[in-house]
Amino acid sequence: MSELRHDLEATLRARQEVGHELEPQLVDRFVEKVEAQIEQRARELASRRKPEHHAVTPLVLGSFGLAIPLIAIAGGTGGVAGVIAVCIAIVLVNVLVIATRR
Repeated sequence: MSELRHDLEATLRARQEVGHELEPQLVDRFVEKVEAQIEQRARELASRRKPEHHAVTPLVLGSFGLAIPLIAIAGGTGGVAGVIAVCIAIVLVNVLVIATRR
């Protein structure tokens, strides 16, 4: 912040020396310096940030692990309609979970 403070003080002194006719150019130059420093800080923060990683593998393995007994139970009690219902339910749950992670 001390560098920006120094630049602001220098801009204000220059404004007093050159008068109001060059004020827009002085302000523009100072704003460019502030924007450049903001962009530099944003890049630094972005480089430090870890990318978000949502593993889908546990979801897939969990789905298979639950699907096997559920399909067996549904097939024994509900027949083909039960198996189809379980498969549709598992697909819907997986799609909804993946959609909410984005």
